Amino acid sequence: MKITWVTRSFLDYRIPIYEEINRLSNNQLIVIYNAEVTPLRCQEGLKKILGSRAVGLKGEIRFGGKKIENQTFANKGGLRIPLLPGLINKIKKSEPDIILSDGFFQWTYAALINNAIWQTPHLMLYERTKHTERNVSFLRYYLRQIASKFITAISCNGIQTKEYLQEFGIAEKKLFIGNMAADSSGLQNAISKISKNEILKLKKSFNLKEDVFLFVGQLIPRKGVIELIKAWKDFEKNFSNASLVLLGSGEQLELASDLLNKNRINNVCLPGKVDYSEVATFYAVADIFIIPTLEDNWSLVVPEAMSCSLPIICSKYNGCWPELVKKENGWVFDPLDTSNFNHTLNLAYKNKEKWKEMGESSAKIVSDFSTEKIANKIVNSCKEIISDK
Repeated sequence: MKITWVTRSFLDYRIPIYEEINRLSNNQLIVIYNAEVTPLRCQEGLKKILGSRAVGLKGEIRFGGKKIENQTFANKGGLRIPLLPGLINKIKKSEPDIILSDGFFQWTYAALINNAIWQTPHLMLYERTKHTERNVSFLRYYLRQIASKFITAISCNGIQTKEYLQEFGIAEKKLFIGNMAADSSGLQNAISKISKNEILKLKKSFNLKEDVFLFVGQLIPRKGVIELIKAWKDFEKNFSNASLVLLGSGEQLELASDLLNKNRINNVCLPGKVDYSEVATFYAVADIFIIPTLEDNWSLVVPEAMSCSLPIICSKYNGCWPELVKKENGWVFDPLDTSNFNHTLNLAYKNKEKWKEMGESSAKIVSDFSTEKIANKIVNSCKEIISDK
């Protein structure tokens, strides 16, 4: 089965998926991407797997809107359509049995046109939820409705994505579940090599208490970090034997530091940005993971933390539940509801004797979202679409 995956850009976590899909398709995967926006390290990683079938293109023309930075909320820059001369023909010349694309815009238009003219089946992978798209413009929403009529099928991140797409009137049989996986094996291997002495050393260096809550991500408005600090202020009045680690950097790092000092919040530390090779040690030190995001399609740090056998406290605005976060491994809360936020922190801590068991449940749940299983889901979806052609 010849698969051509058209993606404007990709990051490191996608490379293992590409590798496994290439294996399952008998080395017949072609990935076409924008060589001007995809990080060089990712391009090099893909070429090691696919060789000449990793096709980087240049010369994109962009119409409308403005560039949206990753730290901003969705749909804040207006409609922006990127087009690449020759992309449609490049896809056709690859002679695929099926085309994969990412999202409604980006380079999906080329897959849509190939399907319309040459009837090449097209499976679009989509990540967003009704919440992340709450500010979508009427024009963008209308164009998605039109585009959805010309897509053979869509692979959704999870239930929240599926529910959003069903608003367009897309038939149940055209919607598949499961396209997102975190590359957690490297993290698991790294943690297995961390000694108890290293854990104690890190705890001592940051003056961490007995029980450690961990956040990993950008310190930006979208991640709900300031809301977390405010909730922690009340929490530590009652529970002084717990510490919060906010691992990462961003535009709110200074604001977070000022807030901690002004309110004399003692048990929160800001290590700043660390090399990825050091992140595993923080996961090893942690007892529980918290993600207070105000908007996320599917936070990859959640399956990472789960693979490290940590229970999860997860924002309701994160698209990764109910698949990843369930009663047996965590709590879901509203970071914009102060009362609910405080209650959830207190409830989680009062149940700390269950953390080990809940962490084991996390590891079991996330095993169903391994690179191998997600790649199999995508390939099986492709086979089903082709057989129905």
